[in-house]
Parts: sequence; structure tokens; C-alpha cells
Amino acid sequence: MAKADANKNYKVIAENRRARFDYFIESDLEVGIILTGSEVKSLRTGQSNIAESYASVENGELWLINGYIAALTNAGVFGHDERRKRKLLVSKRELSRLWQAIGREGMTLVPLVMYFNDRGLVKLKIGVGKGKKVADKRETSAKRDWDRQKQRLLKQGG
Repeated sequence: MAKADANKNYKVIAENRRARFDYFIESDLEVGIILTGSEVKSLRTGQSNIAESYASVENGELWLINGYIAALTNAGVFGHDERRKRKLLVSKRELSRLWQAIGREGMTLVPLVMYFNDRGLVKLKIGVGKGKKVADKRETSAKRDWDRQKQRLLKQGG
């Protein structure tokens, strides 16, 4: 009963649906994000996109690059740049693990989901993944189609 109450405020803001199609996601990590007031207000209206963004380690810090958060019309002078780099909050141990995965293993940091957690804070789930080749994408698509067809057959037969 307590778990149902804890997730009452959980709300997905933006989701990168192509991430699992384009990458083999090996692990994921929840990170915080530093935002301005107008960005948070804009996110509450659901005006954002992380589909074309990625995360990068630069100068010992983790950054979200090319993430889109729409400008608020009534923010006035205190608005924000829509596609600015946003700093992500992660522990030093996790940062070194991510740096190692990018450098040695050739992995990519892909944003999967941006959401408000149960406390109302904006969080970002980042996946550590390796890019798929065209044949792998075809295989994923064929498997998904077969699963759909299998569900239809079971529904008709049962």
C-alpha cells in the first residue's frame, strides 16, 4: 500500500522511445539535473524532447547536450535558452564508471526518460549502451512483429 502512495506523484515528462531500438542498453542510471525556474515551469506543462539528445563527460562533469525544453512565453526577461547544455548530477564513483565505459568500451550515454519523481524533483534516466547495426535493428523489428502476431494468435485461439 505504501508503494502505491509513493509513486502517486511520478510523472513522465519526456521519453526517448528510439533509444532501445538504436542501442543495446546494458545498464541504466538515475541522475539529477540542474534547471532554472522557467525550465521547471515549462516541464510541468510537458513541453520537452530528449529524443535527439545525448550525455557527455566533459572536464570531469556530466552534461546533457541538445535536450530541448520549450521557452516559457510569460517568463519575460528570466527565460532560458531552449537547447543549452544542462549539468547532470551524479556521484564521483558513477562518473568514473561512465567515463570508463565511454573511453574503453566504446559505449554511448543515451537519455531514456525524463520524469518528476515522487518528491517532485526532475530526474533523468540515462542508459549506457552500444549502437546497433542495421542487421540488429532488423532482428529487433522482426522479433517485435513476431511477438505481436503470437499475441493475436493466442487471443483468437483462446
